[in-house]
Amino acid sequence: MNRKTFITSSGMAAAAIAMAPVNHILAAANKDKIRMAIIGVGLRGQNHLDLLLRRSDVELVAICDIDDRMLASAKKMIEKSQKKMPEIFTGNPYAWKTMLEKTKLDAILIATPWEWHKEMIITSLDTGIKYVGTEVMIGITLEDHWDVVKATERNKAHVMMLENVCYRRDVMAVLNMVRQGLFGELIHLQGGYQHDLREVKFNNGIDAYGKGCEFGDKGWTEARWRTHHSVYRNGDLYPTHGIGPIAHYININRGNRFVSLNSFASKARGLHKYIVEHCGKDHPNANIEFKLGDVVTTTLQCANGETILLQHDTNLPRPYSLGFRVQGTEGIWMDVNKSIYIEKKAAKAHQWDTAKEWLDKYDHPLWARWSKEAEGSGHGGMDFYVVHAFIESVKRNVATPMDVYDAAAWSAITPLSEQSIANGNATIAFPDFSGGQWMYRKPVFAFTDEY
Repeated sequence: MNRKTFITSSGMAAAAIAMAPVNHILAAANKDKIRMAIIGVGLRGQNHLDLLLRRSDVELVAICDIDDRMLASAKKMIEKSQKKMPEIFTGNPYAWKTMLEKTKLDAILIATPWEWHKEMIITSLDTGIKYVGTEVMIGITLEDHWDVVKATERNKAHVMMLENVCYRRDVMAVLNMVRQGLFGELIHLQGGYQHDLREVKFNNGIDAYGKGCEFGDKGWTEARWRTHHSVYRNGDLYPTHGIGPIAHYININRGNRFVSLNSFASKARGLHKYIVEHCGKDHPNANIEFKLGDVVTTTLQCANGETILLQHDTNLPRPYSLGFRVQGTEGIWMDVNKSIYIEKKAAKAHQWDTAKEWLDKYDHPLWARWSKEAEGSGHGGMDFYVVHAFIESVKRNVATPMDVYDAAAWSAITPLSEQSIANGNATIAFPDFSGGQWMYRKPVFAFTDEY
């Protein structure tokens, strides 16, 4: 099959799927209630804990953390829910291994610092757990990503990255528009993580444990581990919020794939300036040379010809934005200015339409069905959807809508971008974690209103 024929066939297959539910979605439920555990009940883990405690189809049998303060907060949440207190595992950094040895689980959620994810995922799989939901990033090195993929295949299991932005309401409405052809053939896409994290990295004003410019052992919550990555690494350290939705728009790993990447990093000034302004030039941390460029720009080329631009921007003052742009032969959406332009359908030629009317009109069926249940859950409701999808997959004993090949492709952008920057912004070939399966796999994400 030549490339043109393959692309045409893939497009026809995607269109057919859009018109009919995919088989695995309709699989009969095998379990009314599943046994789950959480490793990591810090602030992010407690978001997941809250969602699990709301559900009648989940029995939370164990939680693990080594931070007494976070454990105390989690226990209060459980007591308030009037659910049975799960077994608590703590006391040393490997208490989670004891938990895996002593408990029988259908699924596990991992919400720990990035450097622990690979080992926790693989050990969970090797102890017989068939469903692992992990917070974003599945490893540090490229080898880590391959190890997770191979372990998942070896155990015939399922690893789902809990990338909640894939379920953001406007993102899903645009997905609905893409699948109905409103943007025509997609050409170029943009996204990223553009979020001022200086206070998160140094705890300024967040907690009494922080002194305004501290991190590591003197830090609190994410400053205890996340800031170290800014000291020692230079690359797109957090690509998944941007690339996850984009991957669904252009069927990455399902008829399309990333084929190459290159990255550029600006100079690093933001974190040093922040320390000097808040704690003075004599503060010990003012002497640190942060390796992470303040703005990291990554471009990707796809097998079907699309280009992607990602930006990582966390060390400078700015309002939050993921910077989405979806551009095709018939129109464009940009989330920064909350605008859409669809040629021949816009109110006025060459002028933006306000996005809200379009997004309301094409609200995704998942949001139309579950928005009430999502009320009060984290990040504007999208946390509900990503956990709901994971749990429903476990109950039905089917593949998760985002799988280990997706997790690996999205997360591997980080080590590949580091490699590109270190090699003078060289273009790097993107590995095919699916081993060629991308040519035959069909899109499955969010084709019904079930999950």
